[in-house]
Amino acid sequence: MFTRSSKWNVKSIILIALIGIIMGVVYTYGFNWAYNLVKMALLPTGFAPVTDTVFAGLWLMAAPLAMYFVPTSGSGTIGETLAAVVEMAIGGQWGPITVISGIVQGATNEIGFFPKKERYQKFSWTSVLIGAFFAGLGSFVPTYFLYGWNKYSMTLQITMFITNMISALVFDGVLVKLITNLFDKALKPKII
Repeated sequence: MFTRSSKWNVKSIILIALIGIIMGVVYTYGFNWAYNLVKMALLPTGFAPVTDTVFAGLWLMAAPLAMYFVPTSGSGTIGETLAAVVEMAIGGQWGPITVISGIVQGATNEIGFFPKKERYQKFSWTSVLIGAFFAGLGSFVPTYFLYGWNKYSMTLQITMFITNMISALVFDGVLVKLITNLFDKALKPKII
């Protein structure tokens, strides 16, 4: 029987490390590749910057997956940070800023669950979607200033904000919750 332990122990640390490693590889060799291809295709249209926000939710998925498997505070931040470290270490295109983004995105994702232990353990739709909403903000706000998105037209800025939030809710919220529901059905985990 599979157990979801809310205690920090060797199993929890190994599980979060595996999630971080796997997601870091997926980010680099899956999502980054697709992102670059789409952005390149959109360059002539003037909408290439929207690619940044349409794909944003994909890079937020390590945190809620870590919180599902290790339902305790800090697990999402650590899982997302490890994924960012792996992404950077194996050639992610954003370099060290990836790690800072991972810390912010993981911490903001935990807002939907923190501070109650029961929220981590229940892993409800509400907690996941609130976490995804705040993670969307946690990914948008720093990059808005870092990459000078304020210089874009107001229409493009609004479009980017809306697509960023939709992406976060769809990928980091709905998709992750559907994936964890499949784990619930297949593994019938016990929470300790």
